[in-house]
Amino acid sequence: MYYKIGERIEPFEPKTFDNIPFQYIAVIGSEEWISSNRKFNMGIEWDINLDDISNTGCEVNIDSLTGTFCIPSRDKINEVYHNFAFALDEKGIVFIDDEGFASKIIERIAKTKKYINPCLEKFLYDFLESIIHRDYKILEKFEIKLDAMEDDILKGEAEESIIELSDIRSQIRDLRIHYAQLLDLSQELEENENEFFKEDNERYFHLVAQRVRTLYDMTTSLADYTAQIRDLSQAQIDLKQNKIMTILTVITSIFMPLTLIAGWYGMNFVYMPEFQSPVAYPIVIGVSVMIVIVSLIFFKRKKWL
Repeated sequence: MYYKIGERIEPFEPKTFDNIPFQYIAVIGSEEWISSNRKFNMGIEWDINLDDISNTGCEVNIDSLTGTFCIPSRDKINEVYHNFAFALDEKGIVFIDDEGFASKIIERIAKTKKYINPCLEKFLYDFLESIIHRDYKILEKFEIKLDAMEDDILKGEAEESIIELSDIRSQIRDLRIHYAQLLDLSQELEENENEFFKEDNERYFHLVAQRVRTLYDMTTSLADYTAQIRDLSQAQIDLKQNKIMTILTVITSIFMPLTLIAGWYGMNFVYMPEFQSPVAYPIVIGVSVMIVIVSLIFFKRKKWL
């Protein structure tokens, strides 16, 4: 698909890309790029393999700027990625995309945007903005989930929350990496090393960079929040273990003197006068009960129970 950047983004059928009086957008497959990239007159030989793309970024060439996008799906953040590449110069931009993800963004922009001063910079602004336009709500949902997990942990319902926390932490990490790469890309475009963009229009890339940095800072805060919740969960687990150990210690302390009595009278010496006394057994029982009661009172006062 080929689009003209005018008052609106409109499809057109080019006969040639020489001396086109307007800036353009092209979306082609990787095989078409390899076979016919010379028709765009960008002066590059770039054999791109979309399956090998693992990051978002760009590289400045003599007569062009090339780069890749690796965009995590907002529905399955750490499972599905949309990979495509691009090459641009002052005449326009070519997206190399076998999946059709770039085409969907362009079609959305064509339906919703109308330009007073049409230019490639404004289109790139809208394109990058479309990638992140839902992310504020996504991060807000993460924050709400983390708040709920914190409440569950404080209530002692931590087991399921910890499993979900690990997944959220992984998703936030991937988004944070994605924003860092988008920020680098925006700043590279803003630097305008090849002077493809008008100086007055560089502000568009600065605006994108600011918004991406805000998202990056939000994910950083959320990552810190997940670490705090993990520490809180571990503290709750440690507290439970300490309570269990305290109870076991109290029980052991109570039964130690009783064990001593049982051991003492289990030695089977012949000359133990208590064996001959009719009140020996009740006395031992009474002493044992008294030991238990005194021990419980002691531990209660010490607030160990």
